[in-house]
Amino acid sequence: MLKNRTNQTTSRLLRLTGDDRPYSKDLKDIFSTLIVSLMPLSAHRILFSKVDYAFLSEDAIHNLGSLKFSQSNTIPNYEDPTRIITTTSTTTFSMTKEMGTALCQRFLDARFIESADGKHEQTFTSRGSVWQLTPKGITVLDRFCARNGVQQNQILDLTNLFSTQLITLERDPETDKIFLDRGTVEVIFCRFSGAQMRRNSSPMSSPELSPYDQKAAIGVKMSSKRKINGQLYHDTFTGKAGSDWLMDYATIIDQQEAVEIASLFVKHDLVEPAARDRACASQYPKHEVFQPTKTAIYVLTQHGKDILGSNTLSRATSQDGSEEITRRHSSKDSNTQRLEKILDDPTLRLLFRENLRETHCEENLAFYQEVDEYIRLCEAAVRTLQMDMADDSVDKAKELLAQSYGIYNAFLAPGSPRELNIDHQLRKSLASRMTEAVAQDIIIAETLQAVKSLFEDAQQAVFKLVASGIKTAVPTSYAM
Repeated sequence: MLKNRTNQTTSRLLRLTGDDRPYSKDLKDIFSTLIVSLMPLSAHRILFSKVDYAFLSEDAIHNLGSLKFSQSNTIPNYEDPTRIITTTSTTTFSMTKEMGTALCQRFLDARFIESADGKHEQTFTSRGSVWQLTPKGITVLDRFCARNGVQQNQILDLTNLFSTQLITLERDPETDKIFLDRGTVEVIFCRFSGAQMRRNSSPMSSPELSPYDQKAAIGVKMSSKRKINGQLYHDTFTGKAGSDWLMDYATIIDQQEAVEIASLFVKHDLVEPAARDRACASQYPKHEVFQPTKTAIYVLTQHGKDILGSNTLSRATSQDGSEEITRRHSSKDSNTQRLEKILDDPTLRLLFRENLRETHCEENLAFYQEVDEYIRLCEAAVRTLQMDMADDSVDKAKELLAQSYGIYNAFLAPGSPRELNIDHQLRKSLASRMTEAVAQDIIIAETLQAVKSLFEDAQQAVFKLVASGIKTAVPTSYAM
């Protein structure tokens, strides 16, 4: 049996936002690639105790100097079954020691890693320190490995022992800013307050709990009673506890994002300050509304309690988000119209994603959104190539072609880790296109356009499939 190989190689540049921080997806990809390169994580001794699944600062920085991640898929040639075709996409990251140390600091700030000695270090030291993954970091790693078909027994062990459910926040693909409309803020607030767990009398042991509930956070640590300046308050929490919870249980990558969300809790009258940390507010102007310190105390407002109350709780925090989804459209809408409204609404996408995760088909939404972003970038690249075949334009087009192999190998190739259910003829066309050698520069625009068109067809097929199951995700009894 003969073998053909198609290889795509690209070097990734770390994209930075307007405030000079890495894009969330890029940071998570580099972090996950680093941890995979360090595996198997070994045990390290700290004083008189042993810490499993840990790594040294020196090893992390050394590996960041030359990271490489390859994704391969081997399939028969549809035109000639005697031939085997292997498509491989390889992404490389290269950086200086100083940049590697700065990135590790970002991983620490994002709560992907923590000091293994339990001292809650805030600074990543480049030598002599031992680090371990947080439950948040393990969850980020697990999602990366599931998407890319990385199989390591240790990842399964870590996931079973320590992972948690994260609130997946939607981001603007161009600016990387989190979508924070009022509905999304209220959903986060309900998770933050522990509303899901409060609905169960024994949340951690009830056999009726879904996998989502079993690994979801109970909510921010609250004091049922607290006396401040002679006045008794109920349901209070410190600013530090609130900021820490958001950092640990949402896809937030720096504290400023946590403060921004908590500030919206205050602005939307969900919580209010019972005691302010005026020193923090004056020293950090961005913390004027919400101070993430131990001395700042916040209390649930009556409006916040109403949101959590029986009349709105099931709507805002139901596991599958069904009532919230149906509340925003008429029962007369077609399934296609319903799905279009869900995809256009950040709050509904957040809830819908949780529903798809529980039914083990989140890959449909993940693929749809990745292709949406890919199509946008392709259209811009093709327009640029049509005007100017400069080296930078050609390099960008080649990078997009390499990126297409990553999407194809993750979602569309036979046997891929998150293989989607698409038409056989469309799958055959995709395989034929993706297993061809990369076009020469002179026709690269046509090649990119052809790949984009096939991805659009696959995206539309997935849309129809998801739309046909909307009534399963959104029970008709919830329709208004």
